[in-house]
Amino acid sequence: MLDFFTIFSKGGIVLWCFQGTGVTESFTGPVNALIRSVILQERSGNNSYSHDALSLKYKLDNEFELVFVVGFQKILTLTYVDKFIDDVQLHFRDRYKNELEQKGALALLNSHFAFEDDFKMLLREAEESSKARGPTSMRSFNASLKSQKTVKSMIETKGGDKGKEQGGKKNKNAKKEGKVLFKMFLSPKKGAFGGMFGMLKGLVGSKSLSQEDMEPVLDKMRDHLIAKNVAAEIASQLCDSVAKKLEGKVMGTFTTVASTVKGALQDSLVQILQPKRRVDILRDVLEARSQRRPFVITFCGVNGVGKSTNLAKISFWLIENGFTVLIAACDTFRAGAVEQLRTHQRRLNSLHPPQDHGGRPIVQLYEKGYGKDAAGIAMEAIAYARNQAFDVVLVDTAGRMQDNTPLMTALAKLIAVNMPDLVLFVGEALVGNEAVDQLVKFNQALADHSMSDKPRLIDGIVLTKFDTIDDKVGAAISMTYITGQPIVFVGTGQTYNDLRSLNARAVVGALMKA
Repeated sequence: MLDFFTIFSKGGIVLWCFQGTGVTESFTGPVNALIRSVILQERSGNNSYSHDALSLKYKLDNEFELVFVVGFQKILTLTYVDKFIDDVQLHFRDRYKNELEQKGALALLNSHFAFEDDFKMLLREAEESSKARGPTSMRSFNASLKSQKTVKSMIETKGGDKGKEQGGKKNKNAKKEGKVLFKMFLSPKKGAFGGMFGMLKGLVGSKSLSQEDMEPVLDKMRDHLIAKNVAAEIASQLCDSVAKKLEGKVMGTFTTVASTVKGALQDSLVQILQPKRRVDILRDVLEARSQRRPFVITFCGVNGVGKSTNLAKISFWLIENGFTVLIAACDTFRAGAVEQLRTHQRRLNSLHPPQDHGGRPIVQLYEKGYGKDAAGIAMEAIAYARNQAFDVVLVDTAGRMQDNTPLMTALAKLIAVNMPDLVLFVGEALVGNEAVDQLVKFNQALADHSMSDKPRLIDGIVLTKFDTIDDKVGAAISMTYITGQPIVFVGTGQTYNDLRSLNARAVVGALMKA
């Protein structure tokens, strides 16, 4: 009932693979999707991943730097898979220990791993064991542990034990046998680790890291991230991901658990803030210009986060780079919204007078007043920009709470009808858990209210009020982690110049500072 099982090295060399009877499709696509979406993006909070009609389970052996991946149809409930993948890992490494201890890709390529008979034996035992257990009947409420809970039992006392979830280890990348499709580098930084981790500098020379070794460090790390404004759920997922990456890894002499874990977390955080999709607005505007059409950016977000102000900052940045801008006033609800944009238009044109640009204002405002259909105004503005040869259209929308269904429907309609090139979510750097809720619900609402099978979701983030948070920069991690989309700009003040690109390493440095 398994579609495939593959074992490969961190370097991407497939050591052995199995494909189920009647399965003709290659497993390379699903495994590479797992690598791109979960492993390279440091999102391995658990050991499961879905790809089209397949469910994938994966496990990482850090001692021998191996990856084990099993795939089966989603509609199947295979209760034995978690134990089965553990059994295969132990059996494979025990049988081929001598070969695996030889370092280097060439040694692996020259080794022969005849694992077919062992695999079929383990699979047969797992399936028979599963059948022998049979289906379990559902317990009544009175028989369950939940019926024993009281309010007092759910209050965590100081110094009380915290339950820890022991997950499977993390997986890496896959390919066709003998060919390297990717390369992973795991090199935890070494050295002393001060501040909050100062008390955890016990030396653990030349030993394999276990969950118990890392647990005290991860507890303090989780609390530290939450104190720096990372959403609590995401802080836990990050620490779980680091634990799975390091479990079983052999440490060098005079290397501390704390420094190893800190190095792995720093690498993970930098990777999260540098997601796979990079937004290059200037390049994209030039490409749209070559096609004789305007580049359209839509701004959305909750009330009071600074959408109009940061729209004006981005207008100034575009003007400084030689582009003409049309601002579409599609906030037809908030009193004063149109007047605010008109004020920005006048100020921007005073900085770049029309006489310096052939008598034509370099920034114009397209508005139809209040109470009108925002999607219709945006459509008219885009058509006007095309006729008048504007380079960029910036669409300002009304602020709305993520739970306001009518306004979220209107936003989804505006995006679906006008198909902007870029949808930017504007959020505050001051929020933590709330940022996650806003982004998840905005994306969900755009998907639910879209008229397309492939709805447009948020493409990037503008983080405002970044100058007010000192080193509590956790919202940047929360927002990027939850969407997988980049932070395009951060607002750092009240003037038009106060707009910056995000420096991932500087943010991580501030986040990890004790």
